[in-house]
Amino acid sequence: MLRPTKHSHPDRTVINVSLLLLKRLKKDRIGEYDTLRKHVKKLVIGGDILFLPALNFLYLLGLIEYRQKTDAIEYIGPNETV
Repeated sequence: MLRPTKHSHPDRTVINVSLLLLKRLKKDRIGEYDTLRKHVKKLVIGGDILFLPALNFLYLLGLIEYRQKTDAIEYIGPNETV
């Protein structure tokens, strides 16, 4: 769920995991799916469960693209989607 409640831990939300992924992808520009998943799993308890919803959220915002041939996620930025 994107809307936090008083019971939501701030580090264990889709928005936080999306932020971690975005920081990593802005720095590296491209990252393999498994490498990014392991990175999030290492930083956040339950990150493996939140990984896919976070990717979906970033994709819906138009910030990332999935490259099927290389099984990688590429940061495309907010202005390159038009």
